[in-house]
Amino acid sequence: MAPGLRQFTERRAEGDGQPVLDTDAGEELMLVRREVSIVIGNRSPESPGTLYISTKKVVWLSDVDRTKGYAVDFLSISLHAVSRDPEAYPSPCIYTQIETGEDEDGSEGSDSESSDALDLSKVTEMRLVPSDPSQLDTLFQVFCECAELNPEPIEDDAEENNWIFSADQLADETAEGEDSEWNFSQNPTSSIGHSNGDHDLARTVLELQINDHRFEDAEEMEHEHEHETEARH
Repeated sequence: MAPGLRQFTERRAEGDGQPVLDTDAGEELMLVRREVSIVIGNRSPESPGTLYISTKKVVWLSDVDRTKGYAVDFLSISLHAVSRDPEAYPSPCIYTQIETGEDEDGSEGSDSESSDALDLSKVTEMRLVPSDPSQLDTLFQVFCECAELNPEPIEDDAEENNWIFSADQLADETAEGEDSEWNFSQNPTSSIGHSNGDHDLARTVLELQINDHRFEDAEEMEHEHEHETEARH
């Protein structure tokens, strides 16, 4: 899992001290906004700095202290939202929740986050407060675009247990009749569904579809028999 919030002070020597990006891996700068404060947990806001949003991470660098800065990868941001409710926070801001990889008991709560000795690896909330609240919608849109560029990796177990259903495959399988069950069990990867080698549910779905067709055929035969009986009488 990507790390949570961390210290970040890697600035380019030339220019206005923008953060160093992993350009070799294709990281690009998407947005720069000055006069943005950062709020970590329930601590007081830092003095306004500059916010940099890249295709991989969010970076905040202090404008008054070049040794102070923070970064968090988009893979560690589990939620982001625009907050304009003064009861939630006094200033309009971008609110984020951060995954730390720690158990709930191991993560620091808001009380710990407001202490002087701050363990960034356990911080679960961050707010970005622009001096101009009208920038919030733009910030949120860029957050959304970059989040889409960094989808949650699918673990092997989760990928193996994902069910795959296709309406076209379902129609093809049921049209083949009883032989479709043999094809399903022999080649689960091309069937209507699979889950880690356990095909009971998929087989049940298949059998239900087949039985539905048999039931419809039985009804048709019964109606035909009734019509023949009436014709004879």
